[in-house]
Amino acid sequence: MNPDELKFTKDHEWVKVEGKRAIIGITDYAQEELGDIVYIELPEVGEEVSTMEEITEIESTKTTAPVLAPVSGRIIEVNEELKESPELINEDPYGKGWIAVIDMADPTEADELMDNKEYEEYLEQEGN
Repeated sequence: MNPDELKFTKDHEWVKVEGKRAIIGITDYAQEELGDIVYIELPEVGEEVSTMEEITEIESTKTTAPVLAPVSGRIIEVNEELKESPELINEDPYGKGWIAVIDMADPTEADELMDNKEYEEYLEQEGN
């Protein structure tokens, strides 16, 4: 997956929009900051989520960090592979390390997110 086709949040989540479906994960920057990821509690399929609501937490050797929903809707799929292999987020954050799929309540919410260029500029402004 190419980051140019993704949208990003200031909290370092990414979104790939496919119609009304939003595939979500954390950015390469976020996984680097976390270090070695050792555990993720997957969100519940069927759960309704609101924009910027915590949907799960990721535990690494350094810290625990929340994952926020970049869009609102219903979780329709989770990446079961992460139960046994949470390190996939470190190895391939934009591919095999995806976390969940949300059926968006309002697909226009994704238009509010940053594109790759805006996200790169945001990281520079933040001094990262």
